[in-house]
Amino acid sequence: MENRNAPLTRAAESSSKKEEFENLKRRIHNKLVEKLDLSKVGDLEGPQLRREIRLVVEHLCDTESTMLNRNEREQLIEEVLDETFGLGPLEMLLKDETISDILINGPKKIFIERGGRIEKTSVEFRDNAHLLQIIDRIVSKVGRRVDEVCPMVDARLADGSRVNAIIPPLALDGPAVSIRRFGANPLKLEDLLNYKAFTPEMVMLLEGAIKARLNIIISGGTGSGKTTLLNTLSSFIANEDRIITIEDAAELQLQQEHIVRLETRPPNIEGKGAITATDLVKNALRMRPERIIIGECRGPETLDMLQAMNTGHDGSLTTIHANTPRDGIARLETMIMMTGFDMPIKAMRQQIASAVQLIVQATRLQGGSRRVTHITEIVGMEQDTVVMQDIYRFQQEGLDEDGRAFGRFECTGIRPTFMDRLESAGVRLPVSAFRERIMLRA
Repeated sequence: MENRNAPLTRAAESSSKKEEFENLKRRIHNKLVEKLDLSKVGDLEGPQLRREIRLVVEHLCDTESTMLNRNEREQLIEEVLDETFGLGPLEMLLKDETISDILINGPKKIFIERGGRIEKTSVEFRDNAHLLQIIDRIVSKVGRRVDEVCPMVDARLADGSRVNAIIPPLALDGPAVSIRRFGANPLKLEDLLNYKAFTPEMVMLLEGAIKARLNIIISGGTGSGKTTLLNTLSSFIANEDRIITIEDAAELQLQQEHIVRLETRPPNIEGKGAITATDLVKNALRMRPERIIIGECRGPETLDMLQAMNTGHDGSLTTIHANTPRDGIARLETMIMMTGFDMPIKAMRQQIASAVQLIVQATRLQGGSRRVTHITEIVGMEQDTVVMQDIYRFQQEGLDEDGRAFGRFECTGIRPTFMDRLESAGVRLPVSAFRERIMLRA
């Protein structure tokens, strides 16, 4: 007869073995730190340094009397090396290119998003102190800090992935970290076409708009792929153009040669020395830019950006948080109000209508798929209203058996009013690109 307590016994044995493994890893790591000759380590770098330290860790493993099989020994060595050079338990997740987001809710609850679905992992940190140590390692590399005085921080990883961390006393259940993956090999135009994020006709129009130096705003909700789309569209910018990028945490990966990358700076421990996006936009205008790209407009810098678009800095790009193109206009108005100027609503809308020619709406649909749901032209003003017209749009039709949304890309049959600007820039689009029809089902 099967022992009813067997599952409990196995669970206890597994927990005990895991604790023993963690203690062994900690002992070896501490011995490694004591044994390292930092003066010699400084002469080595990259893979060579990791190889040399690996030999030391293997020797330290041999000195321990604990019995480990080959796989456990290899796992132990890798984890000690990750703890020494990398981001500890996160390294295993960061090596997995299928993971798009890493969400840490305290040291024992780590979730990932893969293929549009969130799942819990078996990865854990030892305790709050261990997690805080890794957070500090991330933020210190980009010259930022996180502590009780400044318990919230935005940072980035070496591959450009965006990191947000918030620690106690603001986070009640231990430090919380959100990592938006943005790998060393970002998605290219061909990848987005393969994923049916948009259609070839939409790409032709966007490429022409970039080359004709139209001002474009990419609108979308959180996780809708705005930054990926901005990176993709920037690939159409001529290599000789002088581009200035402005971001809170630098994550854009532009391929052009003539780029100046600027990043905002938070206040110091005394609450002074902050450099905002508004400051950087004003400074960028003195740097002879041909194009200004703001990673995301989220505050008073919006007015400076629109004025730059209106005063000869054509071909500028930025992203905003909004769920539809019309909401995007309202969002721009709200951010202009944040400057503190008492500007009439009509003047505000005239600024927007004259500065921006295209709004590209990115949406994350149910099931995780991302689509460009609208390419909308801003035509001008009628009385107090900004007039807009959809050139292309995506209509959702339903959900498949896996809970993923599907629908169709449509061409509305409206020919953009800026076609003369495209033709002046040498861009010729076929008449068929604007014929009313269903272009693709996805």
